[in-house]
Amino acid sequence: MFPTTPRDSDAWDEDVSREIARSAPGRSAAGFPAGDRHEDELGDDEDFEEEVRFVPVRRQLSIAIAGFAGLLGTGLILGAQTSGPDARLPYAIVVLGVQALFVLAFTMAIRPPAAGVVAGVCVAAAVVADYLAVTTRPASMLPLVYVLAAAFVTALIGQAVRARDRLQLRDSLGGTFVIVFGVLCFSLLLVLTRRPIGAQAMLVCLSAVGVSLLLAHVIDAIFPKPRIAPQVPRGATGVIVGAMIGTLTSAALGSVLVLPFTPAKGAIIGFVIAGIAGLVDLAVNFSEAGRSMAGDAPTFWVARHMQGPLGAFALSLPATYLLTVFMLS
Repeated sequence: MFPTTPRDSDAWDEDVSREIARSAPGRSAAGFPAGDRHEDELGDDEDFEEEVRFVPVRRQLSIAIAGFAGLLGTGLILGAQTSGPDARLPYAIVVLGVQALFVLAFTMAIRPPAAGVVAGVCVAAAVVADYLAVTTRPASMLPLVYVLAAAFVTALIGQAVRARDRLQLRDSLGGTFVIVFGVLCFSLLLVLTRRPIGAQAMLVCLSAVGVSLLLAHVIDAIFPKPRIAPQVPRGATGVIVGAMIGTLTSAALGSVLVLPFTPAKGAIIGFVIAGIAGLVDLAVNFSEAGRSMAGDAPTFWVARHMQGPLGAFALSLPATYLLTVFMLS
């Protein structure tokens, strides 16, 4: 019953030790704690490598985004320059089309609760805001603020109708506000066309945005280094050079336009506007990377790639309006 030889004694001790290790709660068969590095080291490394994966830059996609940004800026600039006191309706239709694209792209990306309600409220608010921007006398941003508040409250009420949507309401406040705010920012284009130097100010600011975004994505297609983050297919060189050339473009336009424009004022305006546009465009890429890492379903590819330029133009317009009012009036 008991071991009688040294060999039998060693084997018996080894069996007893193995049984104790197996029966001890929270310990592995080797005697280490269950979550110890000795047991899970390989699996942790594989999970970490899978989570922080390197996303390559797709050159053709970067060129396509650059082209979309250039076309969007060109369309908005030409529409503003051809808009007159008796010919604002065609430009208002162009702006409404851009607003519809913004609603489509950001609603599909952010996915707020009751997304259909939010999209419908935003489109209706865009129509009302565009009408007020064209007809209100004197031309002012204040009516758009009222529309923004009413649209945001209406969207929240629509999200609170169903119990399933109410559970997500608190977490979606920021995303819902971004959608409503961005849509109504485009209505500022119509307000600026009615100000004495608004068309020239839009030429300077929208040129800075369009040039900075176009060059940033073209450079990403050629030289996407140094990478800003492994998960974000953007390079710091493109962002910085794009903002610098956008500023230079504004300074050059400021030197050829009539007073109150000067090269210095053009450079200051371009620096602010191009910087905002570049940061918004980059923030969209980080948001998409965050959704991918969280395991969320990817946004529809067309909406995903329109987000950056649309968001950059939209969120640079409040600064454009304020700089026009306080620096150039």
